[in-house]
Amino acid sequence: MSPKTMKILAKPMLFAAALIWGTSFFIMKNALDVMPVFFLLAIRFTAGAVLLALVCGKRWKKFTPDYLWRGAVIGGFLFLAYSVQTFGLSLTTPSKNAFLTAVYCVIVPFLTWAVVKAKPDRYNIAAALLCVAGVGLVSLNDQLSINAGDLLTLLCAVFYASHIVAVEKVSPGKDITLLTVFQFAFAALYAWICGGCTETFPAQALTDPAVFLPLAYLCVMATTVALLFQNVGQIWSDPASASVILSLESVFGVLFSVLFYGDPVTARLLAGFALIFVAVVCSETKFSFLRRRTPA
Repeated sequence: MSPKTMKILAKPMLFAAALIWGTSFFIMKNALDVMPVFFLLAIRFTAGAVLLALVCGKRWKKFTPDYLWRGAVIGGFLFLAYSVQTFGLSLTTPSKNAFLTAVYCVIVPFLTWAVVKAKPDRYNIAAALLCVAGVGLVSLNDQLSINAGDLLTLLCAVFYASHIVAVEKVSPGKDITLLTVFQFAFAALYAWICGGCTETFPAQALTDPAVFLPLAYLCVMATTVALLFQNVGQIWSDPASASVILSLESVFGVLFSVLFYGDPVTARLLAGFALIFVAVVCSETKFSFLRRRTPA
């Protein structure tokens, strides 16, 4: 396709990725009723690695042995993030899981500061304050305590932020799609090992359409297709627009959880969601889309 066509398709692809990821919260919640966490992730990452490896095609000519250790590192952070998020999802609602996971966007600048000494700006600090207020409204109950599911989801946001910083450190000069294959492969390996040590594989559940179909959706759409849409869409779109569109994942997560899972929604919860969403947009875009462009 021509560059002009790709630029036209970029934003719809990013929107589709956010939409697909938004649906995955309540779909995974249903799958967790019969599939243990580690084996669910093992199947998902194994399928994602295989499908993405097939898509890579000629990219395999770029392979060098250092892809292995790089994939092992970022795959480890990805495994930790998904594992903690999935355990958190089993203990909280899909809508809260979706929005609290989005907190990673606010954490990234501060983690980057700790790792590479790049100081956060005033937008990052404002986003952090908004985010803390939003998390308080979403997670704290009348006794000012937080449940285990919400706490795990916030921890997963830290791991997601760590994963993003790790990718920035180890990916320069490497083909990101090919590196993602090894990232998925190592995440799958870690999940198979943990599942084999702590869980019983429910082989009979895989023949149940109520389990197989959600798993297929998570493997094909929420892992492989959405990732490709994100990679391509970000290349052919400006960063500010891409960040805003991708942050809609949390909004879609709430919408579909309410429509199909029956999550309860209160005014306090909506206020918290709104603060977290504004915090994410502030951190990712610094509201550049609101500032008037200077004429050329």
